[in-house]
Amino acid sequence: MSYQRFAYVYDVLMEDAPYDEWLQFTKEKLASYQVPHILDVGCGTGQFILKLKNAGYDVSGVDLSANMLAIANEKIMEQGHSVRLFEQDMRYLENIGTFDAVTVFCDSLNYLQTEEDVKKSLFNFYSILRSGGQLLFDIHSIYKMESIFKDQTFTYDSEEVAYIWQSFEGEHPFSVEHELTFFVREENELYRKFQEWHEQRTFPIEDYERWLKEAGFTNITIEADFSKKVTETSERIFFTAQKK
Repeated sequence: MSYQRFAYVYDVLMEDAPYDEWLQFTKEKLASYQVPHILDVGCGTGQFILKLKNAGYDVSGVDLSANMLAIANEKIMEQGHSVRLFEQDMRYLENIGTFDAVTVFCDSLNYLQTEEDVKKSLFNFYSILRSGGQLLFDIHSIYKMESIFKDQTFTYDSEEVAYIWQSFEGEHPFSVEHELTFFVREENELYRKFQEWHEQRTFPIEDYERWLKEAGFTNITIEADFSKKVTETSERIFFTAQKK
């Protein structure tokens, strides 16, 4: 997956993302901490980092994309904040410090294609958390992958950016491949076309729960769609887990 050009239109496409809901969810789960140090994994262009900073949290961020991090750093500096940003793969975190909490929202874990990669990441998160620290993450449900994404076409059109987003059944069980065709307006009023190909995969809830336990996590809570009971049609599954 490449975010090289996608990074520059990412914020436009994420205008309706539930950043405020993610923030409220985080506040509720970390209410017992005075000023927790949070690592936001898959931080992208820093929108959620800014939400956390403006709420008074101590935050660092990590992402695989240098382009995303460059945009994040610019936005963070414009608002007068200072945040440590790391260009690293969540499967291989190193020399990054320790944290009271790790957040992995916006289905970032769904970009991992194998069971081993998910397990590696969960073990990594456990290793960088302080004793008693919390891991908060969400993933797409199987229902969303199978019934909402698969074989569907989505479109978006504005003066600056337009896209055609087609989703196909992926190679693995409960996976989809997204073909995105973008048309981005440039200074000469013409539109430049480029394409991105993204792959996402999810796993049964019980698999994530088992892998969390294997990594050493306890006090695992599973919810859906921001603190609701998990049902057959839940779209976003939330996990909260604690390091011993």
